[in-house]
Amino acid sequence: MDDPTDGYGAPRRFWRALDRRRPPGTDAVTHGWRSPLRGPWLTSVYGLALLVTLPLVIITGLLDYAAYGPQFGQALPTDVGWLRLPPFDWPTRPSWLFRLTQGLHVGLGIVLIPVVLGKLWSVIPKLFDWPPARSVAQLLERLSLLLLVGGILFQIATGLLNIQYSYLFGFDFYTAHYFGAWVFTAAFVVHVVLKLPRLVTALRSRPARAELGTARTRTRPEPPDPDRLVPPRPGPATVSRRGAVALVGGGSLLLAALTFGQSLDGPLRRTALLLPRGREPGGGPNGFPVNRSAAAAGIQAADTGPGWRLTLRGAGRTVTLDRAGLLAMAQHTASLPIACVEGWSTQQTWTGVRLRDLAALAGLPDPAAAHVRSLERAGLFRQATLQANQVLDADSLLALRVNGVDLSPDHGFPARIIVPALPGVHCTKWVTDIEFRARSDG
Repeated sequence: MDDPTDGYGAPRRFWRALDRRRPPGTDAVTHGWRSPLRGPWLTSVYGLALLVTLPLVIITGLLDYAAYGPQFGQALPTDVGWLRLPPFDWPTRPSWLFRLTQGLHVGLGIVLIPVVLGKLWSVIPKLFDWPPARSVAQLLERLSLLLLVGGILFQIATGLLNIQYSYLFGFDFYTAHYFGAWVFTAAFVVHVVLKLPRLVTALRSRPARAELGTARTRTRPEPPDPDRLVPPRPGPATVSRRGAVALVGGGSLLLAALTFGQSLDGPLRRTALLLPRGREPGGGPNGFPVNRSAAAAGIQAADTGPGWRLTLRGAGRTVTLDRAGLLAMAQHTASLPIACVEGWSTQQTWTGVRLRDLAALAGLPDPAAAHVRSLERAGLFRQATLQANQVLDADSLLALRVNGVDLSPDHGFPARIIVPALPGVHCTKWVTDIEFRARSDG
């Protein structure tokens, strides 16, 4: 007689034989997790929170990548193969767009850490299941789960190290984070497709109000479930399910209180204990955070002194201006944010010459792009390319002053770029050259 298969061609006797080769101690480990809180309902509560919020983290991360201008080869990583996003011009309106997307991406990524850990705690006995799978279908499910868990832990760990400038991992963060995000996203989609029906069933099995109103002394284990999340020999409850949900929710609220102030100005910035550049950037009109100081960039006083000149290049025309010449041009003032990849941002009032006026002066009033170069001689910050809409926006400036005073050296004196919704790294400081490019230039 033929041995029946599991529906994928694998004989069931193979899975039975694998089951008999159980490693020593597996049962003891599995049965050691005895909390009666574990089960489909609590796992689904944490899963629902992640189902609602993780897509926001994914989408804002991809939008932030698009904001860096991958069409100019200045988004990292530059070579992503078929994983490249459809090209489009990043908008300049609303002016706080990048501040919002980057703040949400970093902030939610931090706030969700307790939820991720709570979800892993609720299913951790499954990691010791033997056999690891009882059919090819279950094996594929477990592989997707491995990529899901590994992917989210990898993204969280490397993301936290990056925003604290601790590059302990020995590889390029941007490349790893981008490709890791796609691996995690694919595993997340597969997991949702496989588990969404069970999540809905589990949430409907127990009224949330009644479950969250049950005290510890009346907390009982759920009935056995197909996924075997409920422990086979549950012990007494040491906390209620309400307490477990409150612990995770409280942890997320605490991290939110310590994080989101970095995306706000005013007194709430002092609550952002996780702000990588500090909560007290100094006083005065230039007293706001700086990502890269003049000293760190190697900018000397002689570079920005009376001998400094700005060179404009356009359609067969080159114009050279000193700072007095720029101040003699029509000045425009705009309140615009600077938002950094680490998640912090700040809004200040900038005054300077419109980029579109400089383009017209260079003989190219309708440029396709502008390539900006800094006095800085090396690093990611020394140059940036701006799209046509970023050059032509009425609030896009070569800023000379901030909050009514001259820029400080750390904030880009004698001149820096400020563009609505532009990532902070492309708001080039210590500008020395702007090349306006016609559409035929490519």
